[in-house]
Amino acid sequence: MKSVRVVVVGAGVIGFSTAVCIAEALPFCSVTLLAEKFSPDTTSDGAAGILFAAQFPDIPLDKQRNWFKDSFDHLLAIAQSEHSPNAGVMLSSGWQIFKEVPANKKPFWSEFVIGFRSMTERELKRFPEHKFGQAFTTIKCECSSYLPWLEKRFRKAGGLVEQRKVNNIQELSNKYDIIVNCSGLGSKTLVGDTEVYPVRGQVLKVEAPWLQHFIRDGDGKTYIYPGIHCVTIGGTRQEDDWRLQVDEGDTKSILERCSRLEPSVGKAKVLSEWVGLRPSRRNPRVERELVQLQGRRVPVVHNYGHGGWGVTLAWGTALDALGLVRQCLHEMNLHAKL
Repeated sequence: MKSVRVVVVGAGVIGFSTAVCIAEALPFCSVTLLAEKFSPDTTSDGAAGILFAAQFPDIPLDKQRNWFKDSFDHLLAIAQSEHSPNAGVMLSSGWQIFKEVPANKKPFWSEFVIGFRSMTERELKRFPEHKFGQAFTTIKCECSSYLPWLEKRFRKAGGLVEQRKVNNIQELSNKYDIIVNCSGLGSKTLVGDTEVYPVRGQVLKVEAPWLQHFIRDGDGKTYIYPGIHCVTIGGTRQEDDWRLQVDEGDTKSILERCSRLEPSVGKAKVLSEWVGLRPSRRNPRVERELVQLQGRRVPVVHNYGHGGWGVTLAWGTALDALGLVRQCLHEMNLHAKL
């Protein structure tokens, strides 16, 4: 009999990564994943899913390095295995280019990607508006394949999946011993977090099989990411913008900006347009607390607020969340013995 009942709220890349980590590492726990929306209707589904990171201001750099390394190593193992096509995980090489030379030419994650180096003058020639660039091989993780693959892995580990909207964390207090909150932007209402806010992103999926290398402007607003079935081009970073409908002005701007970096984009057939709201926060929230729910104190583990870096950090923060669940179990054990 599985004794401890754990619920994970959220079925994006953070929710499923966390649920898999818990279900595989703690077989004596009964793990249920609850969410209103599943793939292909999550924010993660539209993400380009290319691995590199920004630096968060208030989280120790060592911790951020570990999150990146753990995620990269986990996905690299999949990319180099027979699961690669089913999981939607592949290696991707290309360039990140800058109009001005950045203060930090070697970001903290540069040692974990493959073959990181500064671009040569010859390579930069094709980008006349840019003064500096970095070349490297990283990983692209396509969530429209990866999330269903993770769900299968979760179910194989004994996980249960239920589709329903959770309006309030109170609803879960009687049925579960530990609550794991991976609800992203939903944390605004679920746990009343006023610090989480949307950053609207619009992208186009285009047919351009001749494009083999990614190109990303260092400002994060213009990018071209070749994938398994199509190329994702973007984008926008519109803070506190809740609009989910496609903006034709943004589509036009994306095509113009991407064509300046890669003129042949103009010849690509547009397959679809997509909008998602990145669940942003000054820093991701990966911590635990005891919450008074209907007369009992219930441990809640939070893992959300990754902004545009969810795919990049998912496995790393999931392992941290697993560690926090272990701490909850340890304390529950102690209380049971007292």
